[in-house]
Amino acid sequence: MDALKNHFIARCNSLDFEHITDHPNILIAAAFWEEERYQAAITCYKMMRTIDDLVDNYKSEHPIITLQEKEQLMTEVNKWLGEIEEQSSDNAMVQEVSQTFQRFGIPVWTMRAFAQAMIYDIKHDGFPSLQTFLTYAEGASVAPASIFVHLAGLRKKDNIYLPPLFDVREAANSCAVFSYLVHIMRDFIKDQRNNLMYYADDLMQKHGLNRDMLQQMSHGDPLCQGFRNMMADYCEIAEQYRIKTHDTLQRIKPLMEPASQLSLDIIFNLYLMVYERIDCKKGTFSTKELNPTAAEIKKRVLETIQKNNFIN
Repeated sequence: MDALKNHFIARCNSLDFEHITDHPNILIAAAFWEEERYQAAITCYKMMRTIDDLVDNYKSEHPIITLQEKEQLMTEVNKWLGEIEEQSSDNAMVQEVSQTFQRFGIPVWTMRAFAQAMIYDIKHDGFPSLQTFLTYAEGASVAPASIFVHLAGLRKKDNIYLPPLFDVREAANSCAVFSYLVHIMRDFIKDQRNNLMYYADDLMQKHGLNRDMLQQMSHGDPLCQGFRNMMADYCEIAEQYRIKTHDTLQRIKPLMEPASQLSLDIIFNLYLMVYERIDCKKGTFSTKELNPTAAEIKKRVLETIQKNNFIN
């Protein structure tokens, strides 16, 4: 056991925490797998980041999008999805993703769920209700979460990857929503300034807020009590999903190899690290306040390794 922990500590010390920028929590956690599986994670998240940026960057630069522009964006997203499903593309990235899905048995429904969430993003400006948001989050975030959990749950025998011994989508769901809720609270200022709205209209109305008020607070106006009360509601919902995620991890970890057990604990702890920083009563919700430094992240990963009792 000590030899295994020492191996993981050495791996942690070899990582460049300063320069893991896209999907940092996922790629830090996946870095403890064997190289081939780690590269599979990089390939999948590079593709999803490309599609996500296609939509988010356009919305950031165009506060008002015409019907024609929406149709063009949806065509682009569906083109990516179709080429992955049919494994017929001259695009090197698509070819790499298709080969990765085939090699590791990654279910294509993950990309369909992701594409569906991106289509919602294109068609709509925000969410009329909390339930609409939670349904969206299950699509937008369950895709990357499910790919991660699928890769973690694989068992390798004679150079062939065998499928996980549990329902991946069910296992990934609570973790996906928990992480997404943490994301939208952490990135409040950045998202608002980029014309990206993730807060439900019904919760805003409940606390006497509107979109203009959120915009103004993201640009320096004092955070009002209604805003803090709304964030407290989101934290309460996130807490429910945190508990569900913890319980799910305890259930599926015995079905995994030690490196995969560790990877799940790491990604959960890194989101938890941000969640613990959210102070609805007195916090500023600034990027500096809610984003741990590279040194703090590394320390948390090392603590997670030290505390882990690997199940054989």
